[in-house]
Parts: sequence; structure tokens; C-alpha cells
Amino acid sequence: MRIESIVDAIQHNRIRITDHADEEAQADHLSFDEIFFSVFQGEIIEDYPDDKPYPSCLIYGDTFASAPVHSVWAYNQANQWGVLITVYRPDPERWINWRVRRPKK
Repeated sequence: MRIESIVDAIQHNRIRITDHADEEAQADHLSFDEIFFSVFQGEIIEDYPDDKPYPSCLIYGDTFASAPVHSVWAYNQANQWGVLITVYRPDPERWINWRVRRPKK
């Protein structure tokens, strides 16, 4: 998956936000503008090409205030829609430099 596909879907309002993503955004006090901004200047750090019903990926980016954000997006190539599956502020105990998962203890 290419991040440009997700960016294009956001810019053209071809997105769906799951209830779970909406709840997680509220719980972490993240606005959708912040989430979209984090994708626009973000990077894919994990790719899940075999996810169903659509391939998905984990994107790391920063908010306007340079706070790290992880968001999981699926992408439907057929209609070029993106689906925000979940979003969260990553836990530094679980991530190295926000990009690599720490080994489980």
C-alpha cells in the first residue's frame, strides 16, 4: 500500500471512520484534523496486505503540536476509499522511536 493513496482519499473526502476509530480519537483527545495532518506528513511503519476485507497499514505521523499519532487505515483499491480503523497515541513503553515495536518482555 502507498501512503499517497490514503492521502488522496482524505483530500477527496473518500473516507469512512469506524465507530471504534471515533471512540479512540475521543478517548485520546485527537481531532480528525490532527489525525489527517499526521497522515499527510506521516509514513507507513507496518503493512498488512492480507487484511480483509481490504489491505491495511499502520501510519505514524505527528500532530500540529508534534505529538506522535498512530492510525490504522484500510484502502479499497476498487473505489479508492480509505477507512480509518483505529487511532491512538503510541505508548513509549511499547515503541522505539514511535516506529518499531519493542520486544515483549
